[in-house]
Amino acid sequence: MKILFIGGTGTISTAITEQLAATSHELFLLNRGNNNHELPKNVRVITADINNEDDVKAKLKGMTFDSVCDFIGFVPEHVERDFRIFNGITKQYIYISSASAYAKPVRNHIITEGTSLVNPYWEYSRNKIACERFLMDKYRYEGFPVTIVRPSHTYCKKSVPLGLHGLKGSFQVLKRMMEGKPVLVHGDGSSLWTMTYNQDFARGFIGLIGNPHAIGEVFQITSDESLTWNQIYETVASHLGVSLNPLHVSSDFLVAVAPKEYDLAGNLLGDKACTVVFDNTKLKRAVPGFCATTSFYEGSRIVIDYVMSHPECQVPDPEFDAWCDKVVKAVETAKSGF
Repeated sequence: MKILFIGGTGTISTAITEQLAATSHELFLLNRGNNNHELPKNVRVITADINNEDDVKAKLKGMTFDSVCDFIGFVPEHVERDFRIFNGITKQYIYISSASAYAKPVRNHIITEGTSLVNPYWEYSRNKIACERFLMDKYRYEGFPVTIVRPSHTYCKKSVPLGLHGLKGSFQVLKRMMEGKPVLVHGDGSSLWTMTYNQDFARGFIGLIGNPHAIGEVFQITSDESLTWNQIYETVASHLGVSLNPLHVSSDFLVAVAPKEYDLAGNLLGDKACTVVFDNTKLKRAVPGFCATTSFYEGSRIVIDYVMSHPECQVPDPEFDAWCDKVVKAVETAKSGF
């Protein structure tokens, strides 16, 4: 097959790119060329800004694709642009949405593709919902061959996935663990969450490319493993060889006192503070044999080993550290008043 990725170098798409490059498929990446240094040699790059429609159309002139996949479409204007560019030149258009679009507050913790889409806490999720609606209307009324994929919390080897961290990633949380400082855990840590290793996600995604059963359909791709946040943090600490010193703090309180740029209303109340268990039955029917095989214990070990052996992944975040200390002090002060 002849496949085009818009983006192709992010957390999710890098794993898919790597796996597809090991097959006989012809893979093209359309991006601005900023992060292409680690691409497999047989991947062909079309250097362009997808927002420059005239330039993109000129560079794609005469080309057709079996599948076009957009990993960087965040607002309706992005998918409207894609429709103008790719309608008529691809047999399939795959849009990467988000499982955060599912209804919050959660009414049923078992999530399927039929779960309602509404998220009053997070503009990011509302924009994804709007993108989905536009694309499904184009499928229903104009025959645009859409497939929608909803990832949840998907991670790669370069960053440890955690529930709460600053703008520079999760390393500062690891640093707090190693220093024996209190680590903030939202709520009481007992809500369930799902972590999916990007290599597992990639296998499910590739099974949908060119799949006739995927046209006009929506699929979530996640691990089947559910863990509490306490288990997640304890697993990470165990890989670091330290004891976890957790401080459980109400999600509402964290939202109220966090810097606005952390967007905790969306990240917590609109997503990670909710217990969710994903039912991947639909994906497994469309992609027989698919199963996410990397447990969080194994995946997090891979990530910890990589991060701790690659200094470029160890990005300190003193601002987040200072905020954590303020929250800890506020909680301890409140406790001492009783």
